[in-house]
Amino acid sequence: MQDIHNMSQLTSADLELARAFPEGFLWGAATASYQIEGGAFEDGRGSSIWDDFSATPGKVFQGENGNVAADHYHRLAEDTELMSSLGLGAYRFSIAWPRILPEGRGAINNAGLDFYDRLVDGLLAKGITPYVTLYHWDLPSPLQQEGGWVKRETAFAYADFAEVVAKRLGDRVTNWITLNEPWCSAYLGYGIGIHAPGVQDRQAALDAGHHLMLGHGLAVPRIRAHSAPNSQVGITLNLAHVYANDERPETQRDVALADAFSNRWFLDPILRGHYTEGFFEQLGLNAPPVQDGDLATISTPIDFLGVNNYTRLLVKGNTERIPLADQVSLVAPIPSACYTEMGWEVYPNGLRDLLLRLTKDYAVSKLYVTENGAAFKDAWNGNGHVSDPRRVDYLRTHIAGLAEAIQQGAPLRGYFVWSLMDNFEWAEGYSKRFGIVYIDYPTQKRVVKESGYWYAGLLKAFNQAHSK
Repeated sequence: MQDIHNMSQLTSADLELARAFPEGFLWGAATASYQIEGGAFEDGRGSSIWDDFSATPGKVFQGENGNVAADHYHRLAEDTELMSSLGLGAYRFSIAWPRILPEGRGAINNAGLDFYDRLVDGLLAKGITPYVTLYHWDLPSPLQQEGGWVKRETAFAYADFAEVVAKRLGDRVTNWITLNEPWCSAYLGYGIGIHAPGVQDRQAALDAGHHLMLGHGLAVPRIRAHSAPNSQVGITLNLAHVYANDERPETQRDVALADAFSNRWFLDPILRGHYTEGFFEQLGLNAPPVQDGDLATISTPIDFLGVNNYTRLLVKGNTERIPLADQVSLVAPIPSACYTEMGWEVYPNGLRDLLLRLTKDYAVSKLYVTENGAAFKDAWNGNGHVSDPRRVDYLRTHIAGLAEAIQQGAPLRGYFVWSLMDNFEWAEGYSKRFGIVYIDYPTQKRVVKESGYWYAGLLKAFNQAHSK
């Protein structure tokens, strides 16, 4: 493997940026099980809703699926060595629920736990701290056949699954994330159906969202009970700072609606113990089936909040009517702006402002950016280099925003770039590349991109700055 650090091209400003972060700041990369593992039908793994969704014609770009993905299941040693060569201090990955409990509950598939045993041990042997996400969207198919997250029982099945994993890995894993982006699971999966399981029912989305949060709250004490005393447990939410396009009253009104829908739907119950006032009416829907004690469970104290952020929301008020909260008008495209292949505006200040807003409004004691990155059209010419200057610029400017947020008081403790490697990008299939490592899918060859070299150089500079 090439010398990663000799390949990096850091400017003097980059070196100064590396020195701007406090000692102990954690630098990592993130992935998710269905997106990289492959091995979909091996060693007792059951089927997930993403297996089913991908097999449904017209749901995923070109009918692609995660059966092989980046073949991480068979390339564990190679990939952990790659992480080590990049100088990662931490690696965030998720556990495939159907690999552990093929039926969603009941009989444990020990071969699945063995895989994550090997992964955790391999990371620790290289000085890389594992951050384990227990649910990154791959619900076992049998549970969906019973109604999935729309059913309250799924929250309890999830808590049982979390306990099974914590019992096996909790002697070594001390950093846990219960759910990844429950907003996406609920709204994209059950509300508008562009993600698995493909349900189109906005009321079902509200009910699913409540049960996802209930599962989170139920799981937190059970994870703690089987982990070391110094373990920390949190949740990761996809959040975006909302800006007004103008100062008209209707725009200010719609900014509040967009914020309630995109951010406060999950922030308020988890961190404040209640739903946003008037939220269900703003959606034109009924309240989810909240039972006595649910909100106390959902707001069980957490040790940190994980933040996934890629862009901002820019709202233009509707002058004709008051829109429903999920139907406000967003301004796009902006002629002078840069956009990623996902159609998301590149706006680095959005991440900084979001972290400061969370610090001010929610008084969180510890934040991690658990995903941040960009998809661009990357091309490999068959040699050892992939040029992606736009991704380098994206990372550089967003990481600079992190430094500003810390200087202004945000309790940010770490950053995980999305993603370690190119992968199955859900309904976009393999058409979108987010990795700092290029995957040539026909051969499964890993090629570090220019952004990977840049990130490795930044981490090396940071370590050197704090080793004196």
